[in-house]
Amino acid sequence: MTPEPDQRPLDESLYRVLILNDDATPMEFVVDVMERFFGKDHEAALRTMLYIHHHGIGDCGGIYPFEAAKNKVTEVMDFARKHQHPLQCVMEKK
Repeated sequence: MTPEPDQRPLDESLYRVLILNDDATPMEFVVDVMERFFGKDHEAALRTMLYIHHHGIGDCGGIYPFEAAKNKVTEVMDFARKHQHPLQCVMEKK
């Protein structure tokens, strides 16, 4: 019998994905990242971007297993580089 998709081993660590503020990445680009990669609607994405802007760092929402968090970080970083923005995305153990 295969475990349900939302079940994970009890010892698997979970991670938050965070975005760091910088002075060069346009705010609208950060909003686009929130919508595109984290499934936020425009208002939620805007609130998250403003939080990051005012606090220097912010949680993108969601708690992920290691591989999923790593993939999110990679996708965001690749997207930022493709658009020539210095946006930084990191993961942090919960």
